[in-house]
Amino acid sequence: MFGQRAMELMKAYRSSATPRSYAVWYTYVAGLNPQLTETVKRITAEHGALSDNAVDQLFETYLDGRRLSSETERASNGVLAEIEQIMEMLDTALGSTARYGASLQAFSQDLAAPAVNRARVREIISSLVVTTRDVAANNRTLEARMRESRNEIETLRETLEAVRVESLTDPLTGIGNRKHFEEMLHKAVDHSAVQGQPLCLVVLDIDHFKRFNDLYGHLTGDQVLRLVAMTMRESVETRTTIARFGGEEFGIILPDCDRASAREVAEKVRTSVMGRELVKRSTGESLGRITISVGVAIYRRGDTAVSLLERADHCMFTAKRSGRNRVVDDGVPADTMHDVA
Repeated sequence: MFGQRAMELMKAYRSSATPRSYAVWYTYVAGLNPQLTETVKRITAEHGALSDNAVDQLFETYLDGRRLSSETERASNGVLAEIEQIMEMLDTALGSTARYGASLQAFSQDLAAPAVNRARVREIISSLVVTTRDVAANNRTLEARMRESRNEIETLRETLEAVRVESLTDPLTGIGNRKHFEEMLHKAVDHSAVQGQPLCLVVLDIDHFKRFNDLYGHLTGDQVLRLVAMTMRESVETRTTIARFGGEEFGIILPDCDRASAREVAEKVRTSVMGRELVKRSTGESLGRITISVGVAIYRRGDTAVSLLERADHCMFTAKRSGRNRVVDDGVPADTMHDVA
């Protein structure tokens, strides 16, 4: 779906069929980069087009100037090659149709001639049958090639989608990464600003993780990170955005959620993590239990993604200073935060 829409917009705004152009428009359609989206909207509103120069600037500015991965570039080039083939086939079909129309016009004129005889009529009909058969055969060939191209484009689109998902996934835990978290948070804040709907952000950090890592090693530390991610996934609805956006720091974006519901989610994650006993896989040794400190921030009018995240972070650090293994939200007065359990 994203790939097809991106190609439509490339044509509508007269962008050249290049991998960079496809990457920019795909990012725009998929809503992967709010800043790029706003810039594209502004440029197209002002100029009615997105030039090659504008595409290059957008790519360098918002896609970090990095080269597309070989898989992405291969798929992008494959889609564009299929588009070129389709255009060539359509040109051929249009030419064939035009010639057929001209032949019909000529046959019509011949049949209308006053001196036409029966032999000439038979000749005209015979020629018309041959021409019609040729057109029908060409159309069948075109239909088959179009079907093949459609299947190939769908395969390439799936490849691009798989690459996109991989680029937004934390390889260690299997949940969203920092890039995914930031993009979804920007979208959620923008949506709340426009629609006036509530939004809550939950930030959690593993208590004493560095000490645990130093004591038991990085492999066991990785096991802890996976455990927290799994617990988060089990504690929220399927479509809720969860991500690991720091070393041992995680986030949960809760759109259309009030303070009480957000605290309920946060407490569920906290108690679930605390309730799981860690066992070292290699030896079966019990490593005890881990805890997390959690901060909850509620969207306020005028908030940006940065200000909302800063407030959630502040609450999380307040939870740590207050003894760890607790939830603190930004609705609790600062002088009573140490009482939150």
